[in-house]
Amino acid sequence: MALPGRRLDLCSLPGFFLFQALLLLLPPPPPAAGSGEQGLVPRVRFCAGDGRRALSFFQQDGLRDFDTLLLSGDGHTLYVGAREAILALNIQDPGVPKLQSMVPWPASDRKKSECAFKRKSNETQCFNFIRVLVPFNATHLYACGTFAFSPACTFIELRDSSLMPILEDKIMDGKGQSPFDPAHKHTAVLVDGTLYSGTMNNFLGSEPILLRTLGSQPVLKTDTFLRWLQPDASFVAAIPSTQVVYFFFEETAIEYDFFEKLHTSRVARVCKNDVGGEKLLQKKWTTFLKAQLLCAQPGQLPFNVIRHAVLLPAEPPAAARVYAVFTSQWRIGRTRSSAVCAFSLTDIERVFEGKYKELNKETSRWTTYRGPETNPRPGNCLVGPSSDKALTFMKDHFLMDEQVVGTPLLVKSGVEYTRLAVETAWDLDGHSHLVMYLGTTTGSLHKAVLSKNSASTARLVEEIQLPSDPEPVRNLQLAPNQEAVFAGFSGGVWRVPRADCSVYESCVDCVLARDPHCAWDPESRNCRLLSAPILKSWKQDMERGNPGWACATGPIGRSPRPRSLPQIIKEVLIVPNSILELSCPHFSAVASYRWSYGEAAAIPDASSMDYNGSLLLLLQDGEGLGLYQCWATENNFSYPVISYWVISPDRPLALAPELAGIPRERVEVPLTRVSGGAALAAQRSYWPHFLTVTVLLALVLSGALVFLLASPLGALRARGKVQGCGALVSGEKAPLSREQPLKPPKKCRTSASDVDADNNHLGTEVA
Repeated sequence: MALPGRRLDLCSLPGFFLFQALLLLLPPPPPAAGSGEQGLVPRVRFCAGDGRRALSFFQQDGLRDFDTLLLSGDGHTLYVGAREAILALNIQDPGVPKLQSMVPWPASDRKKSECAFKRKSNETQCFNFIRVLVPFNATHLYACGTFAFSPACTFIELRDSSLMPILEDKIMDGKGQSPFDPAHKHTAVLVDGTLYSGTMNNFLGSEPILLRTLGSQPVLKTDTFLRWLQPDASFVAAIPSTQVVYFFFEETAIEYDFFEKLHTSRVARVCKNDVGGEKLLQKKWTTFLKAQLLCAQPGQLPFNVIRHAVLLPAEPPAAARVYAVFTSQWRIGRTRSSAVCAFSLTDIERVFEGKYKELNKETSRWTTYRGPETNPRPGNCLVGPSSDKALTFMKDHFLMDEQVVGTPLLVKSGVEYTRLAVETAWDLDGHSHLVMYLGTTTGSLHKAVLSKNSASTARLVEEIQLPSDPEPVRNLQLAPNQEAVFAGFSGGVWRVPRADCSVYESCVDCVLARDPHCAWDPESRNCRLLSAPILKSWKQDMERGNPGWACATGPIGRSPRPRSLPQIIKEVLIVPNSILELSCPHFSAVASYRWSYGEAAAIPDASSMDYNGSLLLLLQDGEGLGLYQCWATENNFSYPVISYWVISPDRPLALAPELAGIPRERVEVPLTRVSGGAALAAQRSYWPHFLTVTVLLALVLSGALVFLLASPLGALRARGKVQGCGALVSGEKAPLSREQPLKPPKKCRTSASDVDADNNHLGTEVA
């Protein structure tokens, strides 16, 4: 623990300067967690490869872009749509998913040549990117891909969850079901054998379409001429309900007149029993309606760009809610913000039963329609074709007047969420909690928890950085039977257990985490995953997160006993007149940390420094020995994280009576420089640094003194030079004719002292 090398007489003036130089050499500590613009922060953070969080990664040589994920009905197989291939992964074992079968589906050479001829990239675009992968029935999957900018679809046969080869004669045109460009967003859902898709319908990506195909009902699509959808519409989700199918997308707002294009999030509705019009709107939707989604905090700019949406079923079905991820087109500082909002299906249905908007052709503005009501109401899910009068009305009144207002559950600055997966978890008391898994643009996965019976916002339980190189999370798929979440990336699929309770090594950590999947087992002294059977002795406090109550009995690990005694004391034997660093592990990013010395709640400022959680000590003449403790305070609960008993071999010191029975462990911690938690490579003396700082300081002072003395002399010398150059030789007269021109005087150079700080010449004017 002692600083090796020569001993320093820190009582002397050089010793004091050395300690101050050491503090100057340390880089500034990073901002504290939760400060600045970050606001809500994950309590704990992990990275892939960290032994504390068990993760597994599947990859396949030669394959890229694992974008589309589909879970089988029995939950044992994960179907993955990659670039030019479809895979079936066996996920029954908790380790790395095993490749069960794979079928290649590359774009034909002719299509790739046509794609390259249209000036698309042969390296990144002219492939078959799988964009639709849905279960058609018990024996077949239905898949669609970009097929080198020529969308195609096919049926894939299943045998014992394995994929059968794709036949060339079974490949069909996929226009309107899959996008042309792999960069374009899309959505598709299969309901009762019928596929509802939202994507771009042309090569240029300027014709969005909502299409219904397959099944026994007629093929229907949106009318491009009527501009029901803006050319930049971007689809993110399709959610079926009892009688309708909802499409969630983002487009440029047409009802607002601003100088800048205003993006807005929408929800559109079409009826499942729509058969199209007989004379008007033939083979077109006759029930298409859309409304604006509003996700905003009071007094703040709205989150107007939707990225993804999912439905969490409930009983009764009318109580189901849609959870959606939003970002904003405006930046706050240099970062964007994200939000998760909840929308009730009841509220969505009510808005679609409300008033319409119409375009005033005289003013070219959208206003509320106040005309007579038509019975039956246009846009309702009637049986059979609608009347010509109703269809004429529907052609121009497809936008609803009222907004669907969502409830912000989580607002996070400095991050952009891309995907979302939600589930309901139950705690020991039988209360339900909403658990959200959020993928970001940098490849991290956030786990957020919200008590359904609480009005508070969500808490970020943990953050896991999956790929080492930042890239967006392509897709998320929950596998409840496997207790895992699967995340798709460009290079493969990550398997993330939805909870790893073993990372919480004590009752205090387990309770403060407030993870509904974890509870403390006092018998085994472990934080365990909630699964059958659950014993009544297990401890959990989801509402308050109070370890003092939940850990009052049984082994409690790092949690405080009645007088906050440590569980173990680390004994440090020092060399007198040395500099020490005592580290404090930060288990929680939302806790505040402080150091105490002995019975005092603070440490002496004259001989110590709290640097980024670590304590730097200047110990001299046997002073400053004793008990040093790092305390964490979280959720109004304080407990000792680590305790050091600093002693000297020359001056034995006895522990306090109440600490005498606590186990002690001898440790040696070398003097290190703290920089983001990383130490210097080896123990070394800081005398070279002290000498370097002293020499540099002397040079700076000498240079400043020389500059101050030289400036007046230089100015006077330059002034004399300028005046001498301008004078003519004595006795010389000016010429009287043009034939004898006066020779110009010699040019004068200004000295360094004649140039100011802005490099402007001074005193060079010549009469």
